Amino acid sequence: MHPYGVRDVEKLLRLPRSTIRSLVQAGFVAPARGPRNAWRFSFQDLVVLRTARALAQAQVPSKRITRAIRGLKRQLPEAMPLSGLAICAVGDRVVVREGDSCWQADSGQYLLALGPDFAQSSSAGMIAVVEPSEIEKGPSAESLCERAMVLEESDTEEAVRLYAAAIVADRHMADAYVNLGRLLHELGRSDQAERVYRAAIEAGLAEPLLHFNLGVLLEDSGRGADALAAYEAVLQTNPRHADALHNAGLLADELGRAQEAIRYMAQYRRLLRKPK
Repeated sequence: MHPYGVRDVEKLLRLPRSTIRSLVQAGFVAPARGPRNAWRFSFQDLVVLRTARALAQAQVPSKRITRAIRGLKRQLPEAMPLSGLAICAVGDRVVVREGDSCWQADSGQYLLALGPDFAQSSSAGMIAVVEPSEIEKGPSAESLCERAMVLEESDTEEAVRLYAAAIVADRHMADAYVNLGRLLHELGRSDQAERVYRAAIEAGLAEPLLHFNLGVLLEDSGRGADALAAYEAVLQTNPRHADALHNAGLLADELGRAQEAIRYMAQYRRLLRKPK
């Protein structure tokens, strides 16, 4: 469907006609043609137009804008979701919020909620593109993580929020992923914890504790084969990880994989015999 004319776009997005024309000419959207050869825009076109302009103003590199726009075109719904949409630049990433879900525009990777400011930036039936002036530079990932550690015992929900904010501030901060995943696991929110660990692994973090904690989580969830694969990933990075060897040996035995169990336990015992 292409229900919007140029005048509708001007009114809804507060974009001058010259800007609309330049964005179309740049190839960000390809509007259909209506009566008298007039441009007709879809809902997706509106999101793309508004996003491209805002990201350019945020000085996001042009290559990343192009990748983000391609991702948006693949993943946006055909019509406006009732929950609305919010789109903003977070560091070097373009992030979209639809309802309770946050995802990275260029990769489609789902993210944790970005905190109350971003969560409230979309409203029912609306497109909200967060402009650069609306995004204040917040505290560092390190300080957020430190505050979360202090609050783990007294205010777990705030600790969860702060760890998530630390990940948004620095997507390569392994400690924030490890602590958040562990805390969510302790709270019984296993699905969320698994998403945290897998997001860290997909981000290229090689911290063995991420794989180990994921293995423990999967084992607790009754997914033995997946848990064993996680322990094996630990051992690929650190073959002398005693806990991973021990858990892998016991789990392989439970799964009926006797030869693997013998190998893991033999390595574990050799490691224990070596002087520290």
